[in-house]
Amino acid sequence: MKIKAIITGVTGMVGEGVLHECLKHPDVESVLVINRKPCGIKHQKLIEIIHQDFFDLSPIENHLAGYNACYFCAGISSVGKKEEEYKHITYDLTLNFTSTLLKLNKDMTFCYVSGVGTDSTEKGRSMWARVKGKTENDLLKLGFKDAYMFRPGYIQPTKGLKNTYKIYKFFTPFYPILKTLLPKYVVSLEEVGKSMINVTLYGSEKKILECRYISQLSKQH
Repeated sequence: MKIKAIITGVTGMVGEGVLHECLKHPDVESVLVINRKPCGIKHQKLIEIIHQDFFDLSPIENHLAGYNACYFCAGISSVGKKEEEYKHITYDLTLNFTSTLLKLNKDMTFCYVSGVGTDSTEKGRSMWARVKGKTENDLLKLGFKDAYMFRPGYIQPTKGLKNTYKIYKFFTPFYPILKTLLPKYVVSLEEVGKSMINVTLYGSEKKILECRYISQLSKQH
């Protein structure tokens, strides 16, 4: 099987790291990235579409068919946002985007990046965790061939990539210690990317993937 993937969020740290792993991987045949601004990456496997409105995909819909994976890495922080605003971008936008993809690609494996602490009950006190939980729950019900919810905590950035958040660079020297002491909460960006590729190739019984399991999946062959 060869993977033809759509990736969102590649102008952010996670999406850029996942794209990096896809472009290196021999089983990934082609990658379509959809951005609001150019990512600045050129590669023979890569096609880029610049599109501003993720709520209206009709202008680019004819470019979205023929893919068997989507790695949805786009997202925003909930800091300073009211629940209605955060839900509109995190839940409404994601479900609109994915519904269009599913209509065009019945055999798609879908991977969504949420985060450790996401609330599957949708009833907890944390606003962002409730919204992410509802997003996860409804993505799992959509009807993709497979769907996986990735819940990273601290993500060790991939060396040399340009969209690493500055605060993460401070923690880099301590990563081996963090990985040993807090394996439930720590994962590398390389492991996230490789595990997305591996669940597309091989599947996984678990659909909600925490850090420790993401690390295990990344080593699968």
